[in-house]
Amino acid sequence: MAGSVLQLKCDCNNYPWGKKGRQSLAARLCEKTSPDFKIDDDKEYSEMWMGTYPVIPSYVMSTGENLQDVINATAEKLVGKTVLDKFGKDLPFLPKVHYQLIFYLPFTEHMTALQVLSIAKALPLQIHPSKPLSEQLHKKDPEKFPDENHKPEIAVALTNFEVFVNFKPLADIESLLNLEPLTRFLPSDASSSLTKDALKQVCKTMLSASPEIVADVQSSLSKLSRSQLGSQAYILDLLPRLQQQYTPEDNGTLIALICMNYLQLKPGQAIYVPADGIHAYLSGDIVECMARSNNVINTGFCPRADRDDIDLFTEALTFNPQRGEEALLVPQQSERGRQGRTKIFQPPMSEFDMLLTELEAGQGETVSAVEGPSIMFVMSGKGTMKAEGKTHEVGMGHVYFVGMGVELEFQTNDQDGLVVYRAFAE
Repeated sequence: MAGSVLQLKCDCNNYPWGKKGRQSLAARLCEKTSPDFKIDDDKEYSEMWMGTYPVIPSYVMSTGENLQDVINATAEKLVGKTVLDKFGKDLPFLPKVHYQLIFYLPFTEHMTALQVLSIAKALPLQIHPSKPLSEQLHKKDPEKFPDENHKPEIAVALTNFEVFVNFKPLADIESLLNLEPLTRFLPSDASSSLTKDALKQVCKTMLSASPEIVADVQSSLSKLSRSQLGSQAYILDLLPRLQQQYTPEDNGTLIALICMNYLQLKPGQAIYVPADGIHAYLSGDIVECMARSNNVINTGFCPRADRDDIDLFTEALTFNPQRGEEALLVPQQSERGRQGRTKIFQPPMSEFDMLLTELEAGQGETVSAVEGPSIMFVMSGKGTMKAEGKTHEVGMGHVYFVGMGVELEFQTNDQDGLVVYRAFAE
């Protein structure tokens, strides 16, 4: 193999929440990475995947080889002994890019994968089971749960981004449950203050409610005044949007609005979602990276036939209420960027970190070698990248695999900047 820096061809999946044809950023990016990719204007394109996960693997641009086959042939050179010993030959991360239809609301103050997501409506209300539960579920039903691994993830906002994530503080949930439309969900044996165990029962009751009850509750909820909801009056803005997308009978709307934090992130902000953390992405463009797994448990924001068992869903959840801001993952300046133009996102997990290099026109940056494999994605702009004595022209949508021990030198011209994301393991 000639070198450790390989340009890749990537592909999209076609979940129904994706945007159609050229409206999808994920599709347009795939078109730039692969001369074989043709956009169908009648087809939804939801996520661009980058890496070695077998459902949508990446291929080497110059040879057409599956990236995983190339890695397998020279694993110690490309991956390195440390990462091999920890994770094996499979990349422990999966990067994606998501693109969601943006609803303009006033803003208040094992290996991994990289993905680009393009979303026209809210993703299903979901969790990814922990590693012990994933092992159990995979053994029982490997077709539905294809991996034994967990799936913690980060999402970095490229535009204004809306998300439901984790459970609100118990006091905030309790204040809503004491309003007349929602008192029916209070546990009959609840103590004077809501507890984590009581919250679990609340969620089970909401998810088990009939379509008629859900519709009645949502109708009554919509008639409350903003003063009654206080700091949570945003519920009145979100309710009709969610009803339009998933009907007034969707149980997930109650869980999201009453029990979960609603966050509005600005470009550059990021969240970390643990493996068993509840979440649903609502709108915006994101780069997402996660541990190598495709396990998911859904309930809500999807047809009833597609929902998973309620007992399984609540068993897999961690009922750990917190302020929404606690989900934020703040990037730090990275010592790897010699000119100071590289930041690093470091989630509390071992499978990956993510570098972000941002250059204005005429600027350069040298990023020191990573002692493990990485997937590099150019989000915008264009310039050059020097690696292993060779100069590569890089631009929006270009994706590269970078083997261990390779220093990268980026340079822009006088007209264009450059934004590069890079997920890596060490």
